[in-house]
Amino acid sequence: MAFEPPQRLVRALGETAPAGDDWLTKLPAAAERAVSERELTVERVQVPGGRSSLVVLVRRADGTPAVLKLAPPRARPESERTALAHWGGLGAVQLLETGPEPTREGVLLLERLHPDVSVRSLPEAKALLEAAGTLRRLWVEPPAGHAFETVAERTGRQATAMRAGAETAPEVAPLVDAALAARGELLADPPEHRLLHGTFRQSKVLAGERMPWLAVGPDPVVGESAFDLARLVRDRVEDLIAAPSGPAVVRRRIKRLAESLEVEQERLRGWTLFRAVESGVRALRVGRPKDGELLLEFAGWL
Repeated sequence: MAFEPPQRLVRALGETAPAGDDWLTKLPAAAERAVSERELTVERVQVPGGRSSLVVLVRRADGTPAVLKLAPPRARPESERTALAHWGGLGAVQLLETGPEPTREGVLLLERLHPDVSVRSLPEAKALLEAAGTLRRLWVEPPAGHAFETVAERTGRQATAMRAGAETAPEVAPLVDAALAARGELLADPPEHRLLHGTFRQSKVLAGERMPWLAVGPDPVVGESAFDLARLVRDRVEDLIAAPSGPAVVRRRIKRLAESLEVEQERLRGWTLFRAVESGVRALRVGRPKDGELLLEFAGWL
């Protein structure tokens, strides 16, 4: 079959592709090879799919349903493979190929979940509860001798881009300054170093058979739990901005999540501020002004 990448993936990768990158051009042939080598039967490409990988619903030679995922090197698929192997299916989707060979062409063969049923389909309070419970299972000691990026390293790269964004859009400079100041304080005395999902939100938790809810699509990083939880605070940001009581709802959400997962509220607030400003500045930079303005308005509440 023809492996046509969904337009959502094409747009998202186009925002971040380095000059001369040809991964999307080579993707159909890479998908054909991955299917042939594993003797898979293709059902369909998942649409709209993700923003960083091609997801194909397949069946293995014995008829078992599975998911074939292909991601470009900049999405760090080898890091995802290592994290999924370390979690071993506890709280996260199960990796079906666990051999010692490195990821070939960014290919992962994964347990099939219910791709169209995320925890986001639940009422908000229940969704937050289930998502937080799933996230807690992932916070484990990283493997010995790991090569995962740290929160300090990842946010250091982001901080550089944020400063550049503030130079070209001076109106965001006060928020950038506040976010960078919060980062500095948070990194001065981190309380722990755990393996984190890295890009966790409600849409990253899908219904499964082994367990009711399992996390997918990690971009793993090592650091403190509050960093991971911060992205969950702003889930459904459009609804929060539209609500007259939005700021109060966010304060209650921070308090509830911090208490339920034993995270310091002020640390969670600080990382929520940093991550919202970073995402907002990045959205403005790549030509998504509506998203950027929503995120920066949200950040202003913090």
